[in-house]
Amino acid sequence: MSIFGGRVAEGRPIVTITLIAICVVVWIGQQLDDQVTTELFYAPILSGQDPWRFITAAFVHSPSSIFHLLFNMYALWIVGQYLEPLLGRFRLLAIYLISAFGGSVGYELLASTPSSPTDYGTGWVTPTVGASGAVFGLFVVVVVLNRHLGREVGPMIGLIVINGVIGFLVPDVAWQSHLGGAVTGGLCAGAIALLGRQRAQWQWAALTAITVLLVVAAYVRFESVHLPAG
Repeated sequence: MSIFGGRVAEGRPIVTITLIAICVVVWIGQQLDDQVTTELFYAPILSGQDPWRFITAAFVHSPSSIFHLLFNMYALWIVGQYLEPLLGRFRLLAIYLISAFGGSVGYELLASTPSSPTDYGTGWVTPTVGASGAVFGLFVVVVVLNRHLGREVGPMIGLIVINGVIGFLVPDVAWQSHLGGAVTGGLCAGAIALLGRQRAQWQWAALTAITVLLVVAAYVRFESVHLPAG
């Protein structure tokens, strides 16, 4: 059993490698067919009709730049191979997916909405892609768990700050997704650290509760937005 109650993940970080492989395969598919991006990206306006996009957006990246994919996969590799033995494979996978969901919910909650029938150059209708929200979630998980274990957190905090600032300065970067993923990852890590190995069975209930909270927030936000008639 791992430090936090999960099954010990020995050998290669299988979950981390699998997530990276999926993203790479999807990106190759994006190069072959634009429809892959179209069917998987997330935009708040599509939340009601295509709810799967909250998750699938974390597995697609900018088809016009391989650097978007490479940066996110490198970050995922660094934090994933550290967290997988610490949490166990299933907990890592769960937190990654919940953080990805949280990133999309963060984008939905904070995206600007149209103010007139012709005002559609807003976040509400702007597609977003990338694993950044999930990766930011894992960044914060490292900070929370390391802090709980009395380990060094300075370098990771510095990395979060640098990447957070980049999100505000570089055009077309969805900082809302970064923030949503980071907050979600913090909630997940906080629950796991608080419950600990002794109450490991309750960790899944806590992760489920966080997911339900995200679903409710996404639903309420979507229902509260009334697009102007055109």
